[in-house]
Amino acid sequence: MQSDGTSKSKIVVCRDLGPDVMPLLTKRDDIEVVTWTEDCVCDREWLLKNISGAVGIVIVFSELVNAELLDAAGPNLKVVSTMSVGYEHIHVSELAKRNVRLGYTPDVLTDAVADISVMLALMAGRNANETMGIVREGLWPKFIWAPFALCGPQLSTSGISPSRTVGFLGFGRISHATLARLIPFGVTDCIYSSNPNSAASPKKERDEALLKQYRPQLKSLRPVDRDTLARESDVLFILAPGGPSTRHLIDEDFLRKMKKHSVLVNAGRGTVVDSDALAKALREKWIWGAGIDVVEGEPNIWKDHPLVREPR
Repeated sequence: MQSDGTSKSKIVVCRDLGPDVMPLLTKRDDIEVVTWTEDCVCDREWLLKNISGAVGIVIVFSELVNAELLDAAGPNLKVVSTMSVGYEHIHVSELAKRNVRLGYTPDVLTDAVADISVMLALMAGRNANETMGIVREGLWPKFIWAPFALCGPQLSTSGISPSRTVGFLGFGRISHATLARLIPFGVTDCIYSSNPNSAASPKKERDEALLKQYRPQLKSLRPVDRDTLARESDVLFILAPGGPSTRHLIDEDFLRKMKKHSVLVNAGRGTVVDSDALAKALREKWIWGAGIDVVEGEPNIWKDHPLVREPR
């Protein structure tokens, strides 16, 4: 209760936001900030207990916002804010029922994820994990050099390989930023399949504008079905959101259709790719390699995980 008799609004913060952000809340006289201070994932029981009466909650992707949590919060809750680009951990339909607003951070990681996507494509194509494994295991002195030993598919075009097709599963902001970084490598064609949550009709004007921007280097940019995406991509970037509608879109059937020299990069959500199927594809050489930034089940990924064991 403040000196004027009014109550402070309670905001629950599920992770310390750091010295630059926390004072924006803690220095306000009209807000009571309740913060989970432990250096670990916020305890669910603690959250259910402390959210009662809150007008707002700040979370990260590890917190599930569902009917249980919203009922525990009660009718005062006005906003849920997540420090993440994705929001599949939030039951949006439950927010809508209660007229609770959602805040998220769609642009903050666009450039960072685009950079990582290109980095992973380069590393996978150049067998970075496999070659570094030789060094780490002390096998380099015994390695027999040959002109094409450990060579892989080159991302950039050349005189003897003048075309390159990049594919995108999901074609939003991050995919656009990734494409911009790939143009100097000589990419000639871009194909994409929108994620199932996107509007069904292709964004024709947007695509024409992108193609015009990158001509004459980029010869074509077009939407395709997932079968074509698998068959034609030299490098395939998975940049779709998670959730039930995209779970295991990249499965054994999809991977078997890909080119043997193709590289798959997943910098979207781990659940989009079937890890066991991808490990099998790498082991049996259906595709050349994979660059993985996210994986289903993370962070509970141990050294015996099938993808960790695969050199490529």
